[in-house]
Amino acid sequence: MRKATSSSALKIQAVLGGDFEVLEFSESTRTAEEAAAAIGCTVAQIAKSLLFRGAQSERPVLVVASGVNRVDEKKVAALIGEGIGRADADFVRSKTGFAIGGVPPVGHLEPPIVLIDADINRFDTIWAAAGTPNAVFQLTPAQLLTLTQGQVADIAKR
Repeated sequence: MRKATSSSALKIQAVLGGDFEVLEFSESTRTAEEAAAAIGCTVAQIAKSLLFRGAQSERPVLVVASGVNRVDEKKVAALIGEGIGRADADFVRSKTGFAIGGVPPVGHLEPPIVLIDADINRFDTIWAAAGTPNAVFQLTPAQLLTLTQGQVADIAKR
C-alpha cells in the first residue's frame, strides 16, 4: 500500500482534498471481495460504486452499495422515476471518466443521480474506489453523503 501515484487516483485525491488519503495497492481492489482482502476490512464495509443508465433520460445513475448487497433495480427505478439499464464499459467511461472496477463515488465527468445504500450507515468507516482498480480511500457514511449529495435509500435486494 502506498499513497496515490497514478493519474486517476491523483485526480480523486485532488477532488477529495486533504481530509482524505487515496491509497494504492499492488493487488487488485476491483471487486468488493478483493478490496476487503487488501484493506483488511469486511466486504460489507466496501462502498461499491455501480453505474446504471436511465432508460428514458440516458442519465448516469450511481448506486453506492455495501459490498455484500445486490442492488434491487426495481427499487432504484421507483426512486428515480424511470427504469434503469446496465451501463456498458463505454458508457461508464464517457460519463465518469473512469473504467469499471475503479469508479469512485466522486469526480465524475457528468454528475450522476446518486443513491446510497442505507446499509452503509451501519459502519463507522467505509472504503470506496478511487479511480483505478487498485486505489481506495476511507471515509464515513456521513462524509459519503456530503461528498456525493446523494440520497440514502433502501436499494438492497432482499
